[in-house]
Amino acid sequence: MKTVDVVIVGAGPVGASLACLLAGAGVSTAIIDQAPLQPMEHPDFDGRAYAIAAGPRRLLEEAGLWDLLPASSCPIEQIRVSDGQIGRPASRLFLHFDYRDVGDEPVGWMVEARSLRVALNARLHALPGLAVYAPAQARVERSPEGAKVHVVDGPVIACRLVIAADGRQSKLRAEAGIGVTRIPYHQSGIVCAVAHEKPHHNTALEHFLPSGPFAQLPLRGTAEAENISALVWTERSALAERLIQLDDAAFAREILRRMGDHLGWVRPIGRRWLYPLSALYAQRYVDTRLALIGDAAHGVHPIAGQGLNLGFRDIEVLAELLREAIAAGEDPGDPALLARYQRQRRPDNMLMMLGMDTLDRLFSTNNPVLRLARDLGIAGVHRMPGLKRAFMRQAMGMGSRLAS
Repeated sequence: MKTVDVVIVGAGPVGASLACLLAGAGVSTAIIDQAPLQPMEHPDFDGRAYAIAAGPRRLLEEAGLWDLLPASSCPIEQIRVSDGQIGRPASRLFLHFDYRDVGDEPVGWMVEARSLRVALNARLHALPGLAVYAPAQARVERSPEGAKVHVVDGPVIACRLVIAADGRQSKLRAEAGIGVTRIPYHQSGIVCAVAHEKPHHNTALEHFLPSGPFAQLPLRGTAEAENISALVWTERSALAERLIQLDDAAFAREILRRMGDHLGWVRPIGRRWLYPLSALYAQRYVDTRLALIGDAAHGVHPIAGQGLNLGFRDIEVLAELLREAIAAGEDPGDPALLARYQRQRRPDNMLMMLGMDTLDRLFSTNNPVLRLARDLGIAGVHRMPGLKRAFMRQAMGMGSRLAS
C-alpha cells in the first residue's frame, strides 16, 4: 500500500495543474487518469486554444508550467464586443476593452491546448513528490476515517482526500450521489483556426449573432501563415453539423458572413472540431473525503471563454486551503475545510453560469426590441469607464475570490 495526502482523479488541465501546485509545495500527491497522457500532445488530439486570464496565468507560473510552454502564447490586449446579423455590417454601437485601462498586463493570453498539455506532462513527471498513473483504472473507497484508491494492476493508495477532476460526466460525483442541474442550449461550438490577410493586432472579437456568439481570438503566426486566429463559432446544432462539412472555400465564405472583412480574406487551416454546448452545476461540491473541481463541479456557456478560468480559480482556493492545513498538521479532508472550499467557490461559479446563460439568451435572438436594448447597453458600458474597468477586472480574474 502507498500512502499520500491527496489523490486527484483526472489529469486534464485543471486536475493536472492542481497536482503540480500541490506536489511543488511538498504535498504528497498521486494523480490518476484513464487515458494515456502522451497522445494528448499531438496537434490532432484537440484543436482548442484556451484564453488564459491574467489571474490564472499567475497560478500557472506558480505551478511551474508557464515557462514550460513549448510555443509562445499570444497576448490579448484588446477586446471588441459587437452585435449584428449574418451577412450585414455590425451595429455602430459597440464596446471596446483595452488592457491599458486597468494596468500594464494584457487581458489574457491565448494558449493552444496541445502546448499546455506538453508543459503539464513535463512537469507531472519531473516532480519527485508526485505519483502519476495513466492510463489506469481506479476504484475509490471513502469513509470518515480516510480513503483508499485501488489502482487496477497497481497499488492501493491510502489518502486523506480524493479530488474529482474527472469531467462533466464525473463518475466520482455520481458515486457520491451529488445531483447535477443541466441546461441544454441546443447549440454546438465550431472550433477551428484561420489564416487571414491583415494582422489582428492582438485584438479579440466577440460578435453576437442571433444564432449565438462568434469569437475570433488572436494566435501567434507561424512560418506558414503570418496572421492566424482561432475561432469559436456558435450555431444551432443541426446547422453546425452541416457547416463543418463544407469545403474550405464555402466554409471561408460563411466565416466572412459572420465575422466581416476587417481581417481581409480568410483561409481555414487545420482540422475543425464540433462540441455540443450545455451548462451544468453540481448541487454541492463536497462529500466525505471528496472535493469536486473544474468540469466535475460546473460548466458554463463558452460565450466569454471563462470555463477553464473558473476551474483554475477552484484550484487556487483549494490548493491554498490544503497547503495551509498540511503545514499546520491538520487533516486536508476535514469537513470544515471542505465546507470552506465550497463556500468560497460555489456561489462565484453559479453567478458566472447564470451570467453567461443570461447573456446567451439575451443575445441569441433576433427580436428587434431586445436587439435595440442590448445595443444601447453595450454602448452604455463603453461610455462608463468605471463599469468597464470592473468588467475587465472580473474577466482577468483579478480580485474574484469571495470572502470565506
